[in-house]
Formats: sequence, structure tokens, C-alpha cells
Amino acid sequence: MDLAERKNLLEGVDARTRLAGSNKMEILLFSLGTRETFGINVFKVREVGRTPHITKTPNMPRGVEGLISLRGNVIPVLSLISFLEHHDQVREYGKTMMVAEYSKRTLGFLVHEVDRIIRVDWEKVKAPESVLSTNQGLITAITELDDGKLVSILDVEQILANAFGEAIIVDIPPMNIDEDISIFFADDSIVARRKISEVLDKLGVRHKHATNGAEAWSRLQGIAAHATQTGRAVHDEIRMILVDAEMPEMDGYVLTKNIKSDSRFAGIPVVMHSSLSSEANHAMGKAVGVDAYVAKFDAEVLADTLRPLLER
Repeated sequence: MDLAERKNLLEGVDARTRLAGSNKMEILLFSLGTRETFGINVFKVREVGRTPHITKTPNMPRGVEGLISLRGNVIPVLSLISFLEHHDQVREYGKTMMVAEYSKRTLGFLVHEVDRIIRVDWEKVKAPESVLSTNQGLITAITELDDGKLVSILDVEQILANAFGEAIIVDIPPMNIDEDISIFFADDSIVARRKISEVLDKLGVRHKHATNGAEAWSRLQGIAAHATQTGRAVHDEIRMILVDAEMPEMDGYVLTKNIKSDSRFAGIPVVMHSSLSSEANHAMGKAVGVDAYVAKFDAEVLADTLRPLLER
């Protein structure tokens, strides 16, 4: 891919906000110099270009190559392949850099080359089977191209946790609420599920979870059916629903639309908790009816967002 193609590759991303609620996503395909093909959500990529000069600094975490200055901001550059188990002989690597934004943090990711953008249905994006879950859980989902080639979608939250450590949960004071109040949340990232659970435990709120949107919707329908059978309101079973934006099989936007269009869930707020922190993604969440949008991962902000919604 030449420079002109790279320059034009990500143009028009804002126009893609219409995908909200369509259960589709657009993935930028890239290579790490092996035979595998990887993918990343286009919304997370700000630009793609040749790798600039990287300043090496002492005591950098494993996988962090150094720092660059990007339009006045100093950002870390990570070598993605250093986090993955690979058995192929790696071809020329690191000549291309993707600049991505995760949870209001800008980072550079070194790759071999970028390929193209494809549009896929979330229904065709599957969580990897346990036998395929190598790389210490760094592959969060897999999808198949028309030619049969598999694309591995990286769990960047796990990669960042491996590089920089997980966010430290500060002392969050518990809430003075009924013991039977429960939150249901859905997130496909192991790191995110662990940190959300930690925040809810500190708040003193019971919780249940699902690992993708389709599983969440199935379980929520079961909870609603049980509540109806026992003459209770769903609100008595679940006080709030917390959803990730990107999830295999069904994304958080479609999950939110399903919840908001089902009268059994009336009065139950839906909070979107996502590493997609741009204004476009906030607008997408608002379009499908989320009651609040929280960027990952700030435990205090998450707790402060949940408190008034649980207490009302």
C-alpha cells in the first residue's frame, strides 16, 4: 500500500457513524509479518503511515519500543508482535505504524503493513474457542473473510494491561443501597470484566455478566421471562445494565436498541462503557438510547456515573 492509499485509507470515518444499531462494524486488516491476518476496529485508528524515528528510553515496559512526538504530543509506541506467540519466521516488521486511540489515550502500534478496510456483520464475529485461545487471551474475536481466511481481532485492552499494568482501583466508598440491587453487564474483554467486577464489589452492588451481546440478550430475556412468571418487575431483578460497544455476535448498540424497545425493561438505565471514546461514538450511543456513556477505564468516573442512576 503506497502513501497515497494510506492517506486516504481512513477518510470518511465520521460517515460510518450510521453503522450504529446495524450490528455491523468496519475492520482495518493488517499483518504482523507472519502468515496471520489481524484486524482492528476502524473507529479506534486515527491514522496510518510509515514508522517515524522512535526515541529509545530506559526502563520501558516489555513491548514498548520507545516514544515519538506526534503533532506536539509525546506518545508511546508498542510492537504488537512482541505480545503474541508466533512460530512463523517474521518478515520485515515495524515499517508501518497505526496511531490508535483507546480510552482517551493515544498510542502507536508497529505492524508489518496494513491491507484494507472490510465491513462485517457482528453475527459473523465469534469469540475464539478455548482450544484456539492462545496468546494468553489476546485474541478477543475471530471472523472469516469471503476467501475463507480467518482474521484475529486483538484484545487491545489486554495488550495495554500487559504493557502498562492494570488500572489501580482506588478506595471507592460503598453505596447505601438495598442488598438485592443487582447490575447486569456485558463485555468481551477479560480485563474489563475483572475491573468492572472490582468496582461493583467496592460499591457493594451484586452483579451478573455476559461475555458478548448475544449472550447478554439471551440471558436478559430469560431474566425478564422469569420475572413475568413470578409476578415481579424486571426492575426488581436488575437495576441497571452496563454494555460494551464492541462485542462478538451482537454489539452494544444493537443490544441497547433491543433493551430499549422491550417494554419489560422500561425504567432500567443502560450505560455504555467503551474504549471507543470519540465524540462520534458518544453520538452513536445516544442515537440508540443509552442513558450515559463512560470511557474506559476510570474506576472513579464509572462509580460516579453509576451512583445516581442506582439511587434514583
